[in-house]
Amino acid sequence: MKRKIVQFGTLLLTNLNLKGFLNGTIYKGPLKNICVPGLNCYSCPGALGSCPLGALQAVIGSMKYQISFYVMGFLTLFGIAFGRLICGWLCPFGLVQDLLYKIRVRKVTLPSALDRRLRYLKYLILLTFVLLFPLLLTNALGIAPPYFCQWICPSGTLFGGIPLMLTQPSLRSAIGFLFQWKMLLLILFLAGAVILYRPFCKYVCPLGAIYAFFNRFSFYQMEVDKESCCGCGGCEKACPMQVPVREHPNHRECIRCGVCRSHCPSGALQSRLPRRKTKAGIREETLL
Repeated sequence: MKRKIVQFGTLLLTNLNLKGFLNGTIYKGPLKNICVPGLNCYSCPGALGSCPLGALQAVIGSMKYQISFYVMGFLTLFGIAFGRLICGWLCPFGLVQDLLYKIRVRKVTLPSALDRRLRYLKYLILLTFVLLFPLLLTNALGIAPPYFCQWICPSGTLFGGIPLMLTQPSLRSAIGFLFQWKMLLLILFLAGAVILYRPFCKYVCPLGAIYAFFNRFSFYQMEVDKESCCGCGGCEKACPMQVPVREHPNHRECIRCGVCRSHCPSGALQSRLPRRKTKAGIREETLL
């Protein structure tokens, strides 16, 4: 319940331009110069901030710059602080997938070998669509579109493309292959999220791939008390991301959702943030 409150609160706070949904306009005020930590499309009529992936591609694909130190610093800051907790608690499209997975139908678990291979896809998408394509595939003026946003991102289609299409007749008359392709991807991801836990986060999202690099050494950490652990394996059976919790509690795929803790009968799992050092040099920590 705590996580759902934070997820809905984040969705509301980052999309407070509610009049944009009524008149089909995009907020372009000073707050748009600030990135939000999750996948929240710049073109969403309600969005107050910018998606870090879109901002990163826009700078790489521009004529004047090839790297945004602000965006890289922003991602590094949130990555070092929280790791993939951003995915589990602050991403609007992650919330959408969580809600869809609650629909009571038979769930699917992919074979472990296939699942492991597919997890690397998001790193490939990060390298190609987010970094290399905007850098190399430019037009005659040296400008490139945000390829991931344009061709893949289902969050942009759901929160940006569809609301704008519904409120602007001129856009509806210009629907072509690209929008149809994005709608097809959106439908596949949403349908997949009903039977498979967070398929977009697991296999496709390059923002999750970025935060995954920080999971093992972020300030926010998961810990297993080996002495208290009874070895039942309940945490790993319950983990929706199929993380080997007892062996690697800070695995790159862990989104810090807390499901493992709720299924631990001995209370051996804790999440911690470093707090300060005592005079004896022993680090005190905040239990969360």
